[in-house]
Amino acid sequence: QVQLVESGGGLVQAGGSLRLSCDVSGSTISGIHMAWYRQRPGKEREWVARISSGRNTFYADFVEGRFTISRDNAKDTVDLQMSRLEPEDTAVYYCNKYPPWASYWGQGTQVTVSS
Repeated sequence: QVQLVESGGGLVQAGGSLRLSCDVSGSTISGIHMAWYRQRPGKEREWVARISSGRNTFYADFVEGRFTISRDNAKDTVDLQMSRLEPEDTAVYYCNKYPPWASYWGQGTQVTVSS
């Protein structure tokens, strides 16, 4: 069974930075496209960034160059470096493959950006 454990969230002021990490167990991420998603208060979960098995990266339009996704296949981890955070980035952030495993979602990590 796949387990996804997200960490690194917290409270940060607007303009600040955070680095999120995701540990994957039960499956190697090598050869799998991975992604970060988020769910803002009162909104549906949305895709934020993804990284292909070949390390090509893609970002949602709202990222606007502020985030960087990376992966370490040897450790089965996926990171999201976030900078220039805005209050609108307040959300619970999740990692999963792309497209996601429907049955496997972690608990996510809360990111709160104060203005």
